[in-house]
Amino acid sequence: QVQLVESGGGLVQAGGSLRLSCAASGRTFSGYVMGWFRRAPGKEREFVAAITQSGGNTAYDDSVKGRFTVSRDNPKNTVYLQMNSLKPEDAAVYYCAARNKLGLGVEERSYDHWGQGTQVTVSS
Repeated sequence: QVQLVESGGGLVQAGGSLRLSCAASGRTFSGYVMGWFRRAPGKEREFVAAITQSGGNTAYDDSVKGRFTVSRDNPKNTVYLQMNSLKPEDAAVYYCAARNKLGLGVEERSYDHWGQGTQVTVSS
């Protein structure tokens, strides 16, 4: 089992940056693929980014490529999402998730554990 707690959300102007963090409990963090998802008001939750156990491979949704960067620090049991050049359409609740399977996953049903989410608001 792993428990996930996101932090770092807040209000930012369009064009600004935020860094989200997701702290995981447990000693098996390095065994999980970690993903970031988001849900905007009135929309389905959608994939944002994912990173493999070692951090050697990453995947991004096309809407955030070149602006967001996912990274992890296994000794600190933490995964990060650096978000630059934020747009109003990036506003959402952002969730981190852990996947105890091989390979990067873009579908939320493939993830086993979820955090409670952190709100990101982008003003235009």
